[in-house]
Amino acid sequence: MINIVKKWTESSLILKIVIGLIIGVILGIAFPKVTTIGLPGEFFVTALKSVAPLLVFLLVSSALSKANEGVGSRFRKIILLYFLDTFIAAVTAVVVSFIFPISITLTNASSVSAPGGLNQILSNLLLNIFLNPLYSLSEGNYLGILFWAFVFGICLKEVGSDNTKTVISDFADVLTMVVKIFIQFAPIGIMSLVFTALSQNGLSIFVQYGELILLLVGSMLIVEFVVYPIIVGSMLKRNPFPLIFICLKESGITAFFTRSSAANIPINMMLCEKLGLDEDLYSISIPLGATINTGGAAITITVMTLAVCHTLGIPVDVPSTIVLSIISSFAAFGASGVVGGSLLLIPMACSLFGIPSDISMQAISIGFIIGVIQDSFETALNSSGDPLFAATVEYSDRAKKGKPVNYLGEFAKEKDDQ
Repeated sequence: MINIVKKWTESSLILKIVIGLIIGVILGIAFPKVTTIGLPGEFFVTALKSVAPLLVFLLVSSALSKANEGVGSRFRKIILLYFLDTFIAAVTAVVVSFIFPISITLTNASSVSAPGGLNQILSNLLLNIFLNPLYSLSEGNYLGILFWAFVFGICLKEVGSDNTKTVISDFADVLTMVVKIFIQFAPIGIMSLVFTALSQNGLSIFVQYGELILLLVGSMLIVEFVVYPIIVGSMLKRNPFPLIFICLKESGITAFFTRSSAANIPINMMLCEKLGLDEDLYSISIPLGATINTGGAAITITVMTLAVCHTLGIPVDVPSTIVLSIISSFAAFGASGVVGGSLLLIPMACSLFGIPSDISMQAISIGFIIGVIQDSFETALNSSGDPLFAATVEYSDRAKKGKPVNYLGEFAKEKDDQ
């Protein structure tokens, strides 16, 4: 029994996930009504979501209490990349939507309530920062968690004893070990999630809304394989694709099936560790990226808004598209804090063109129908970008200082061993 467990843990996680994916497809087609098969997937996502808030708080607090000089400048660069990525993603969606304009069938309006406007979204984000820390931990409010972790960590650095700092660090290590145990069940969880998606939605979704899905997914793939390589390659001065593919393989796949940036935070932190990055940096930037690195959300908001405009025959000029890209970018930063994610922000963007809410809300109904695909690609793009940009800034900073760059960390060592 011990040998079986050892072989399971030492074998390739990605290979096991692929096997789980195939089994999930087979079960989804053969036994679509056996809903209990979907339970392990819910358990897996819930477990990761549950441990992530406390893990983030302890890691950030511990990192700040023992932080070395120089982390601040690298952190600012990562935030700048998050903002740049989100804005370029919105611009990409505008360009693709104009090259391939599509119309959608507007049906009965959705009854879901959307935010009143950009001011409301930004004010809600700011209010979330100062919420009770215990409430933030229980609700997974990562802006609040990060704020209180910053305050706690900085104060701990000033007045905390070495023993106290060690205790906080040990608790963070314990939770990290718990996460590693949970991730060993990822193949089973993903098998279950694939079964649920296939059994509930089938393949008819591709026929009814195929053009819209292709436009959304195509825009996201352009950002992943064109925009990301340009940004990363220009900073690293070397081939960016090995790093991009590693982030997609290790982070993007799980994010695609869990459809939760919060659940992927522990996975991204483990990836950063394998990439040989500074824990003081990634323990802060990864949870922050799960909140504000939202290029996929900006694409969804922009594409759906322009699809409504094309359907109604509303002319959209260049200045309007620039404003739309800016609004979509800022709105996307709040997507993780709004129930329904990026879809509920569509009416706010539509209001820029004078589209009444009873019409723009109909786009949300369509968004929920294709959400199993749209949200999967959106989360994979957002989440895989978090460790990608953290690694890019770290490696670039080391190279500029003349330090040895262990490019790709453990992955490079594995390649050398082979």
